[in-house]
Amino acid sequence: MEELREYLYIGLFPGPNGVDVTVGKLLAVVLVLAVGYVLSRVIGFFLAKRLASTRINPDVVHVIRRVAFLTLIILVVLTALSLLGVPLTAFAFATGAIAIGVGFGAQNIINNFISGWILMAERPIRIGDFVEIDTTYGIVEQIGTRSTRIRRVDGVHLLVPNSQLLERTVVNWTLVDREIRTTVRVGVKYGSPVGRVAELLLEAVNMQPEVKVEPAATVVFDDFGDNALMFETFFWCDVGGEKLLRNIRSEIRFRITELFEKDEIVIAFPQRDVHLDASNPLPVRVIDSSGSER
Repeated sequence: MEELREYLYIGLFPGPNGVDVTVGKLLAVVLVLAVGYVLSRVIGFFLAKRLASTRINPDVVHVIRRVAFLTLIILVVLTALSLLGVPLTAFAFATGAIAIGVGFGAQNIINNFISGWILMAERPIRIGDFVEIDTTYGIVEQIGTRSTRIRRVDGVHLLVPNSQLLERTVVNWTLVDREIRTTVRVGVKYGSPVGRVAELLLEAVNMQPEVKVEPAATVVFDDFGDNALMFETFFWCDVGGEKLLRNIRSEIRFRITELFEKDEIVIAFPQRDVHLDASNPLPVRVIDSSGSER
């Protein structure tokens, strides 16, 4: 024990205020940093798990977890510095110089870092939201320090830098509510009873459970098309994504087809009339396999 104690009191280099930094102090600092980091992670995990069992939104739980982790890490670093006897004023000049260098060399990283905190504080995009970026659709799974993880509708994960979510146009389908208006368009042949067509379209739409009663669904006689009388129905749905919306429109189209068949209403398709001039017949030549003309 005496030999170990003597080893721990060996001076490595002079510290502030004339006090040498010994092996024991250096080991204590390393131990404090390691244990503090692990405890910060564990505390943040259990805090998030405890809050997740309440009615707090997942994105709020995520913010609280990150704030708690960073606060604990700062306290651990301050504790480690106090063990070495290093005053915070000693880092004032060095911190300023490092900050300037980092600011020029890591602008994108700092931009994404600040953007991440803005996203978590302002909450234009939250965990669980269904978003559309350009032609990409997906659900937000995590808002990190540098990037946001989005799970696309095909199951592939997409990492988007936080700054792009603030600088580009992002469509958030579930920012305020889950109400989305959509349409189903159909064409029937000329001569069909237009009043009955409108009634059947409304019946098919209102039978869908996700369609809202208010605002009520409407049918518009849209146009006299080249091959059909065009109708379009507008209705609002409670959905949480583009895939469910497509399923709803598909179910309504199935139902429209069944109702039209019962009333013998024909869904139109492109038709062309071909007229042949019998007064000027076209010459016809037949060539057999040997190449001779008959």
